[in-house]
Amino acid sequence: MGVLTRLSHSLPALLLCLAAGSIAGVYAPALGDVGYVVAQIYLSIVSMAAIPLLVVATFFGLRQTMGLPFPGRRILMIAGVALLLVVLCAAAGLATGWVSAPGARLDSDSRAHLGALVMQAGGDTEMQLRGEDSADAIGAGKEHIWAGLLPDNFFRVLVEGRSLGILSCALLFGLGFAALSRAQNNTLNHLFEGVYRTLELIIARANVLLPLVAFGMAANILSQTDFTTIRAMSGFLLHFVVLALLLSAAAIAVVYKRGNQPLAEVLQHLKAPMLVSLLSSSTTASIPHTIEAMSARLGFSRGIVELVVPTASVFLRAGSALYYVLLALFVANLYDRALSAADIGMICAGATLAAFASAGNNSLTNVGYAGIVLSLLQLPIEAALALFLAIDLICEGPRNLLTLLATCVLIAIVSAGLPSERMTAPEAGAPSTPKPLRFVLTRAHVALLAGGSALAALLIVLMGIGVGARQAQPHPTGLPRTVASDAGPVSGVLR
Repeated sequence: MGVLTRLSHSLPALLLCLAAGSIAGVYAPALGDVGYVVAQIYLSIVSMAAIPLLVVATFFGLRQTMGLPFPGRRILMIAGVALLLVVLCAAAGLATGWVSAPGARLDSDSRAHLGALVMQAGGDTEMQLRGEDSADAIGAGKEHIWAGLLPDNFFRVLVEGRSLGILSCALLFGLGFAALSRAQNNTLNHLFEGVYRTLELIIARANVLLPLVAFGMAANILSQTDFTTIRAMSGFLLHFVVLALLLSAAAIAVVYKRGNQPLAEVLQHLKAPMLVSLLSSSTTASIPHTIEAMSARLGFSRGIVELVVPTASVFLRAGSALYYVLLALFVANLYDRALSAADIGMICAGATLAAFASAGNNSLTNVGYAGIVLSLLQLPIEAALALFLAIDLICEGPRNLLTLLATCVLIAIVSAGLPSERMTAPEAGAPSTPKPLRFVLTRAHVALLAGGSALAALLIVLMGIGVGARQAQPHPTGLPRTVASDAGPVSGVLR
């Protein structure tokens, strides 16, 4: 366990696991299957603990946020800045894609291969392409958002695992919980605190399996991926990965400026959540590490952190917005669709809507929400399903990383004016607290203690037997023996 813990916090070790998994996926797919099983076990453990952690962390975050100055203003600020960050990521992808035009300069072989994939998906998939009106598509997306955002039965969404509806119910319950007085919610507070720390511990222990997850996921991707498709989609992959990393670097710079700490320390504290986001396909797996890094290490308000981190893991889909914009531009260039200024605006608005509509869904389902953007441009939705499902696992890590760092930027901006809560180590020369004494027992010491205890017990038993036998002996007069004190014989009359 100690080796896995060290490997899970080491970037070179995880990169080595990724490389080894890639080689195994090409030359030994059976090893990849075993690693993929381990990865699925990891995701199951994380998902099991993630949903109740979302609920409990939201309770504590709301309660602490309501105790901060101007709580209503800060909550509105959280929502506004989150929307702005998603739009900015979509706009950055739109500007870059408009200039570089991914998918516009494909060779004839790559174009023919991608066309064959789309035609194959069109023959196997039954759906409307151009008959659906754009307004209907937008209306369907909004209807899905409202149906998932305000469920009519909390227990149903809890059983179905719909994190968007669960989080909405948790926010409503958390507002009521925060409105109670300390005396009223004291018992419930202690209960939630124990549950909260337990769930954090479960996810933190599960993240120890990250080296095996990295090996298994890399092996699984390489064993099932068609390299011809990867080469044909290399333009999109290059644009998305590079732009996601550049935006992530910009987000780290914002956190560095707002946190007033050296850049090396910021990177060191954010290393664990970034590695978890890159290597796991769950946006909630990094919640414990992110809360620890942003509050205890970087000093931002813990109330804001505990409210924003679980909420943003569901709602703030900055990486998905960038993904949908580049996807729409790639498909438009693939079909030689000329884009006007109105089309550019629709792509940005549609990608933002699709990003929020995909809240709470997994990777494969996220690709389907690209249909909201493609339908606005009257482009075939089969192109998204056929082409991007094959590479979505590759895009998942950078997408989750950008979402995580956008969450950190949101925390850094909203926490303005609040005191730092950083936990620092005691300075040199400061009086240190006395350390408790530690007694270390070896096996020889334990054996010696056990032998001495057994000998003492045996002596006590023998002494008890001897005293009992002496008391049982009869007196020469036939009367029982009386015990005299040192002062003289015991006076009294025997009857």
